[in-house]
Amino acid sequence: MHAPSILARIGRWLGEYLPDAVLAETVPLDVAAWTVPGVPGDTGEPVPFGELPDPVTFAPVERGFRWGRPWGTTWFHVTGRVPADWAVDRRHRVELSLDLGFNTAKPGFQCEGLVRTRTGQAVKGLEPRNHHVPIEVAPGESFAFLVEAAANPDLSGGDDFTSARAYAPTPYGDPNGAPDAPLYRLGRFEIRSIDAEVERLVREVTVLHGLTHELGENEPRRVALLAGLDRALDELDPGDPAAAAPSARAVLAPLLASPAVGSAHRIVATGHAHIDSAWLWPSRETVRKVTRTFANVVDLMDRDPDAVFTASSAQHFAWLERQDPELYARVKRRVAEGRIVPVGNMWVESDVNMPSGESLARQLSQGTRFFEREFGARSEVGWLPDSFGYPGTLPQLLRKAGLRWFFTQKMCWNDANAMPHHTFLWEGIDGTRVLTHFPPNNTYSGDMRPTELARSVRTFADHAGASLSLMPFGYGDGGGGPTREMMCDARLQSDLEGSPRVRFGTAADFFGEVEREYTTPPVWSGEMYLEFHRGIYTSQSRTKRGNRRNEQLLLEAELWSASATVRVGVPYPYDELDQLWQEVLLLQFHDILPGSAIAWVHREAEASHQRITERLERLIDDALRALVGAGTRRLAVNAAPFRAAGVPAFGGVPADVSVERDVTDAAASGVAGAADIAARTLPDGSIELTSSALRVEITANGLIAHVVDLLSGRDLIPAGTAANLPQLHVDAPAKWDAWDLDRSYRANAVDLVDGTSTLRDDGSVRVERAFGDSRLTQIITIVDDAVHIRTEIDWHERRRMLKLAFPFDIHAHDAAYESQYGHVRRPVHANTAWDAARYEVCAHRWVHVGEPGFGVAVVNDGVYGHDVTRNSADGRVVTTVRQSLLRAPTFPDPGADQGRHTFTTVLVPAPTTDEALRAGARLATPLRRITGAAAPVPLVAVSGVQGGSTSAVMSAVKLADDRSGDVIVRVYESRGARTRATLHADFAVAEARECDLVETVLADGTGAVAAGPGDGIAIELRPFEVLTVRLRRELA
Repeated sequence: MHAPSILARIGRWLGEYLPDAVLAETVPLDVAAWTVPGVPGDTGEPVPFGELPDPVTFAPVERGFRWGRPWGTTWFHVTGRVPADWAVDRRHRVELSLDLGFNTAKPGFQCEGLVRTRTGQAVKGLEPRNHHVPIEVAPGESFAFLVEAAANPDLSGGDDFTSARAYAPTPYGDPNGAPDAPLYRLGRFEIRSIDAEVERLVREVTVLHGLTHELGENEPRRVALLAGLDRALDELDPGDPAAAAPSARAVLAPLLASPAVGSAHRIVATGHAHIDSAWLWPSRETVRKVTRTFANVVDLMDRDPDAVFTASSAQHFAWLERQDPELYARVKRRVAEGRIVPVGNMWVESDVNMPSGESLARQLSQGTRFFEREFGARSEVGWLPDSFGYPGTLPQLLRKAGLRWFFTQKMCWNDANAMPHHTFLWEGIDGTRVLTHFPPNNTYSGDMRPTELARSVRTFADHAGASLSLMPFGYGDGGGGPTREMMCDARLQSDLEGSPRVRFGTAADFFGEVEREYTTPPVWSGEMYLEFHRGIYTSQSRTKRGNRRNEQLLLEAELWSASATVRVGVPYPYDELDQLWQEVLLLQFHDILPGSAIAWVHREAEASHQRITERLERLIDDALRALVGAGTRRLAVNAAPFRAAGVPAFGGVPADVSVERDVTDAAASGVAGAADIAARTLPDGSIELTSSALRVEITANGLIAHVVDLLSGRDLIPAGTAANLPQLHVDAPAKWDAWDLDRSYRANAVDLVDGTSTLRDDGSVRVERAFGDSRLTQIITIVDDAVHIRTEIDWHERRRMLKLAFPFDIHAHDAAYESQYGHVRRPVHANTAWDAARYEVCAHRWVHVGEPGFGVAVVNDGVYGHDVTRNSADGRVVTTVRQSLLRAPTFPDPGADQGRHTFTTVLVPAPTTDEALRAGARLATPLRRITGAAAPVPLVAVSGVQGGSTSAVMSAVKLADDRSGDVIVRVYESRGARTRATLHADFAVAEARECDLVETVLADGTGAVAAGPGDGIAIELRPFEVLTVRLRRELA
């Protein structure tokens, strides 16, 4: 037996003879087309079926017809008749094949279509590897269908991002600049008689042929497979393979009946279609991708009783409900049967590094509420297969939202260190653990080929204790989901010698069995940092700043609206707040907030954030005016969780009572006030600013040479260095431009030291610099105990990264970075490969470095990317904190981040993270000035026990989502230490109960909430614990 010859023979039969033999007969269809009108730069937005013109003027077209301006829509009218002499029996069936002009690009990254009946009912989606359409029409009868075809351009380089040209700048990401020529040529539209016997033979040969490539060269099973396949092909005549197809299958039958060995790995296969809510297409196209995919899934389930489909993202279901109510009703029926299984319980598959803790809580609460309302159940499976790393806060949030298990696969993308396990307990920063699984075939879009099953066995890291893994399969991103071919291949490998065993099931089935089998899984503690895509903390700054701003405004709107409802009976804006939260949550999707989508997506995101800001400001203004009443007294109100400028947290005072100045006043205006700062120009041209707390020296070229803490006498800036140093790096990653920040960027840096500094009349310093095609202007001032730097940049660089460096005379062993509901500490050294890989990391509002009793916080108002390094010179240790301000990638948006940007950085002497947290909250939440009759008293307050300190911090005050009128208070422990505290409600409380993130009272609560003396509610928190309390009001 000569194996190479047999393999070549099998390849030719599969590539040439057998596919044609599957088609017993074919007849072309009659096709006519109508293109949605548009002009260059305006594709013409899709026209849904219900809004088509009456009548539609269809024009006849033929194969080869050029159609589809980029992002345009063409409707095709398809008619035909089943030939009267065609057989329709157990061996033959009739179906349509509608080729829109599909190319070799990956499914989901090119044209797509949706077939509808003439009355508008969705029949099935059309994708490159799934464009058949079953029809129930008898021989001799006629039929007609409509096809809505989307001319989505391929932005993957035509080869799934595998070639260098895949990342070249493209004009197609912005319809305003995209070429206008049609992208596609119509392929074959035909009716086919399918020979099911040959079709089945193709699947059997394909699976056994694939299995031969996964077995050792001299393994008996491989030799037997090759010999059997060779004998089966001997039965066939290339001129008429169909005639002997049953005989060939009979030869293969014993090979297919040979069972897997007893110790074979086991795989639970679940249908899936990961659909990015926006990425290389806008969200409006995702709505249609979702509809096409669910049409495919429902059709598959109508024909295959084994089909099970796992679907995440409440937003996708909500879109389907709006887009196609009839199809949505069919989906709901399948959900009720347990065959379509919603998972994840999030509004979208969000980025989880940059959203705030409250945003993640709302992703979970909004998603869970939707699934409960629509389907009557919550999932227990957390599902985030494609987000770019996972913070240590997430296990707690998942469990507090009712999720027992977590599934992802993205960590297999690490570029330096492989995660040591596939099934394990993930322990969060508070100690919460959640059973977690990575699919060992390293994808969430499997296709059930033997090579994927074999990879699952080879790479699975937990064979010693577990024998089971999960395999989601199906084409994603609009590729159509699972196919009948995948279903057939999975069944063929259900119990096949040389293969793992395969069965269909749900993710919950899988996790439930894992819990029973793997009783002592290993533990991974802390964040799961993705060693890849490190540039996403910085790309598309405007999208990120809009997110940060609106996260805070949403909390303010809830706080003041709840206060106004409880105090004066103003109706709470439930519907509008729900809608605004959902809009912000959508914009946190893992390719929108990270900045890795096309220009169209980010232009819409920026516009959406601006509209959201305006609506939230109106809600806040309305609530505050109702709360303070009519009057002319000047008032100051504070929505931050800490006292600021004499104004209590979540309350207000008359403005003339506030004797302290709010730091955010200066941040907003760049003006500090000459009465508070002594300013002078030194002989060398430097400028010295002195307040009661700090002395700052700014060099003639705008760097900060000294920041002296007058209380301790320590200079934060090491001798011979300078802070506020802009550094420009070449930023040209090997691939994934908007995503990746390669380590090589550090090899090319330019210190932007040329500049001028000018002392202004108000006591602040103006710094100006020019570099490349860009300009940078800064206003530096002191406000109380902090240095404020307002940076304005007119940015016109390409493939560059701008960082702002702050070296400190501090010997730090690690740095604390604010994360959701707490902070994470990361080493500043590179002792291990794991440490070295974290050369760019995420922080929220602040980074803190320190020694015992002394430290400094670098606070920001919209930056996420940071790096902290430690160097030693002449025996002195210097710890440098750098903010990543801007990038300029050219794919997928060639114009990413071009234009004007504004950032505020605050340097605060901070012995501990407590001061850093307060400074971050103060910058993020400016005091508001308003006129009225009386300042609002805080609705809820938190204090230490018997006047002592506490690290309990309130993160949200709102009314309950169930519209009961109950007040919801969320509190978290911020220091990483146990704490006790008392909640004080300034209204009559009938009952205080702990609840989960979805605001369901816990029947077996932890006991962290207890009745306290007087009107106080005693709470006790573990390190970094998040606690949600439901306060039922006593109503008259």
